[in-house]
Amino acid sequence: MVLLGCIAQAFALQSVLGSDVTATRLFSRPLWSQLVDVLGGKILVNSVDQSAVCDVPFLSLLMLLLIVSGVALTGFAAATAVWRKSTQSGSTFSLAGQICRVAVSGWRWWLLPWLWEMVRILVFTGGFETTMVMMTALYHYVLAVSVAGWSASLVVPLCGATSETVGESSASHANVGAAPVSRYTVSKLLLVAVSAYVVVFTTMNWQLFRGLLVPHGDSVMYEEHLWNVLHGKGFRSYLDPGLFLGEHIQVIHLGLLPLYAIWSSHLLLELFESLVLAAGAIPVFWMARRWSGSNGAATCLAIAYLLYSPLQFLDIAIDLKTFRPICFGLTAMLFALDQLERGRIKTAVTLFVVALLAKEDFALILAPLGCWVLVQPFLKKCEATANREGLLADFLTSKKLAVQYGAGLLVASVGYLLLTTRVLIPWFRDGAEVHYARYFAKFGDSLGEIAINMLTQPGLLIEELVTVSSISYLLGLLLPLAFLPLLSPARFSVAVPILGLLCLNEIVKSDPQPHHHFHAPVVAALFWAAAHSLHWFRRDSSSRLRLLADRFLSADRLFVPGFVLALCGTVGVVVGISPLSVKFWDSGSFFYWEKLYVPAERAEKFAAVFEQIPPDARVASTDFVHPRFTHHERSYDYSHYLRRVAGYENQVPDDTDFIVIDTQHYYSDIKSPDQVRELQTEPEKWELLEDRTDGYFIVLRRRR
Repeated sequence: MVLLGCIAQAFALQSVLGSDVTATRLFSRPLWSQLVDVLGGKILVNSVDQSAVCDVPFLSLLMLLLIVSGVALTGFAAATAVWRKSTQSGSTFSLAGQICRVAVSGWRWWLLPWLWEMVRILVFTGGFETTMVMMTALYHYVLAVSVAGWSASLVVPLCGATSETVGESSASHANVGAAPVSRYTVSKLLLVAVSAYVVVFTTMNWQLFRGLLVPHGDSVMYEEHLWNVLHGKGFRSYLDPGLFLGEHIQVIHLGLLPLYAIWSSHLLLELFESLVLAAGAIPVFWMARRWSGSNGAATCLAIAYLLYSPLQFLDIAIDLKTFRPICFGLTAMLFALDQLERGRIKTAVTLFVVALLAKEDFALILAPLGCWVLVQPFLKKCEATANREGLLADFLTSKKLAVQYGAGLLVASVGYLLLTTRVLIPWFRDGAEVHYARYFAKFGDSLGEIAINMLTQPGLLIEELVTVSSISYLLGLLLPLAFLPLLSPARFSVAVPILGLLCLNEIVKSDPQPHHHFHAPVVAALFWAAAHSLHWFRRDSSSRLRLLADRFLSADRLFVPGFVLALCGTVGVVVGISPLSVKFWDSGSFFYWEKLYVPAERAEKFAAVFEQIPPDARVASTDFVHPRFTHHERSYDYSHYLRRVAGYENQVPDDTDFIVIDTQHYYSDIKSPDQVRELQTEPEKWELLEDRTDGYFIVLRRRR
């Protein structure tokens, strides 16, 4: 099996590395070229369209995989021998037998990419070009699943032998509120993982800010809100006149004001965002332990949450926007869902309100959640399960209480959504439609028109929903979790409405991966459903799913959560930007650590600019230096975006004292003073200051 797996994997890797279409989904082109050279291949470039192919020697790949396999089996054998000796285990399998069992269960996962390649060839020969293109685009996911299954098969048997399992009798029959299912303890390993996440992502965020790589728009503008509130200027940034409530009813970051008064820095906001996101692993652990009955399974799912690439993109988005208050709502929702299952209604409702203060989008999760609560006692199977296991709160099995709380949550959520989108936000926008209506432009110009057209034109709705981009987006969210949330269809249905809206969002369609902030409410629902799905694989479960998993995957109770953990890690390797990803270490990638996290000369030169601008000045600046002027009298945006504060004209506001232009950022389109519009159209009003930055920045001062 080991030899067969290596041959199959080598064949698949030869296909992946053989074309720039598939290879560049894993590596940058320079790194791909280096790997091909090391393996003894040669790249051939088409002079017409610059596409490239290569023929990597099959034998080189096979020998490399055989070496990896030998090292892996040797390591497994050594670890197993040490464990058996230290515990004096009387295992029914000999050491050789355990190695053979792992070899068969692990290396069969390496057949998966080969099978995918065979199907892809058949699809291509059949003339199904669109399907073939989609299968090619998903090749990196197939490799991630293959490696995750292989690594889980090696590691889980070792971890499962020493994992701490919650007592089966107490886990199966304890009432809500009784130990151990209601405990607020967490594993030490999870605390280490949470701490590591906070340290790593806080450091990355801080270094991005110090390197002048964090934009003001949709990121540092939230810090400007705190500064302006603290100094009596109102809850606003100066991108546009008016309060920020005309954009979103999003005020949760004002809770940082007491600390911000002591340390008035954007770095404080970055620290708390990473800390709060990481804290979401704690309720994931509690819910997973409640339903799996195992500390080991709960730890796997909670660490998988920290490795989940859509979560990490909430911390650092694909466009390097590093702070958004919606992240606070995600963690509030996770804690709220845990409290809901415990029957602590007042605490859950309080946390729901906190989530709504993070962004009105959470109402799209709370409304279907109210429906879920409403129908629970009417589902006989669910009621029997709850009564038998004691894992659901009493109100979820009482028709009177469930109707009361479920209907209340549904009505309140819908009412809040209508209040914010139809009354409050338009009022703060002087009656204008909410800005995110344009995300659904194909259905109309206003939210009302959009809703009506979605309901009355099912053909258009289905046409926009069932697309390759929708499939790609859903795979980005569900595949790292091994589709585990789908095993809890009632809980997963809570996320369906907002998932549908995300698949219709024009911004999402342009980049059909969870790279931005829109999916934050979905993450909470997905992990809630995934935690509940673990009950199918409990030790005391006799479900068909468990029997199928025992037969085709592994009889180890930790395999499924361990596989999810491994899959979140491997998907993060190929699509993420954390230190565990290829892109972080790939010098040809935009996300290479030395390019992003080591402040370059541009950031050092900016000090000479900053000292020229007095604190009481009103400054217009380009986006990535804009964050440095939010503590001045006013900080305006200098761009081609027509803003109300400038009369919707391509100019700066009339009271602007200084203009600062960054010439070296990758979005910069002004490279020299002769390209500056003010020096072209109004040279009598503006004075070009002496260049102290070797051309990195252009500074203009208004003539008085």
